[in-house]
Amino acid sequence: MRPGGPGVAPDVPSAPARPILWTPTHVLVTASAAAEPHGRSIVERLTAAGVEDVTLLPGDRLPSLRQADERATYARAKRTLAVVTSAASKRRPTPIPPSADWSFPLAEGCPGHCQYCYLAGSLSGPPITRVYADLPRILAGLDDVVGAGSVTSGTEARGHEGTTFEASCYTDPLAVEHVTGSLAATITHFGTHDWAGPVQLRLTTKYDDVDGLLDLPHHGRTRIRASVNVRGVERFEGGTARVAARLRALGKLARAGYPVGLTIAPIMPVEDWEQQYGQLLAAAGAELADVPGLDLTVECITHRFTPKSKDVQLGWYPGTKLDLDEDARTRKHGKFGAVKYVYDKDTMKDLRTWFEAALARDLPQARYLYWT
Repeated sequence: MRPGGPGVAPDVPSAPARPILWTPTHVLVTASAAAEPHGRSIVERLTAAGVEDVTLLPGDRLPSLRQADERATYARAKRTLAVVTSAASKRRPTPIPPSADWSFPLAEGCPGHCQYCYLAGSLSGPPITRVYADLPRILAGLDDVVGAGSVTSGTEARGHEGTTFEASCYTDPLAVEHVTGSLAATITHFGTHDWAGPVQLRLTTKYDDVDGLLDLPHHGRTRIRASVNVRGVERFEGGTARVAARLRALGKLARAGYPVGLTIAPIMPVEDWEQQYGQLLAAAGAELADVPGLDLTVECITHRFTPKSKDVQLGWYPGTKLDLDEDARTRKHGKFGAVKYVYDKDTMKDLRTWFEAALARDLPQARYLYWT
């Protein structure tokens, strides 16, 4: 029986026919980025996409995007793309548990308007999206850590995944793909490069423009996960593809031989959450039911926030209905003393118990990776 009870259809909105594409209004290109072949390719893509305001800067410093107030600054930054080169510190792979052994940047920032945005507390300044023009240099640095890491490399539970590399820690790579081509180039690199050991590229997305990825020589070395949620949470995800469209795109990728995944995040105990999340799992199961040799994972991430991310989110979305009540949460300290607010013990137990039982029952073909 499908979740939601007999005769209850999955409560996921129908998907539009066309994928959601983001095209910036303003583009800033640093001098170093313009000197890179991939940087010039990005500028060509932007021109083809109809972007008229492309500024080639005389140096590598980006101008201030500050406007009259916080809202105006936010609006300008969210319409702006910066094409830059990476600092050495950015290129260095960084541990990223529990998702993967390492993270590396294709971009920083996201054009979406998610009111719970996780980047709000980790990136400084106006929320401009930066894409890296020196992609070959970034990819070349990944060889040094193959065979290292503590999340998948050498572990009993996930060692078969090889050394894993997360490309969506500070961005949604698919969101900017049609004006960068960086994701296709990275998937091709992972699929065709002569690595010292088994590897896997990982990314998660709220977008659905995947047709350009289907015929790439990925050779099973890239896992693409759809970030999905229920209507009670989807309303906070402005500027992204609808969940039904994300699931449809995931089905296309799975049929093209990609390992795929569901990132259910951020999980919130909204009204009728058991029924809503049950219908979401049913919709995912229906989309993937006919995929031969399906390789599916599930990651579950509950909503949390930090004092800094809360302040930034309220500045960006002053009228938000997002639950940011610190008194209703449990205060926790991270490994380096950072404060975050999570659901209380009983709420977390109820959520986790339900999800683990529902996943085992309704998506038995999926490999459940972690709960956080």
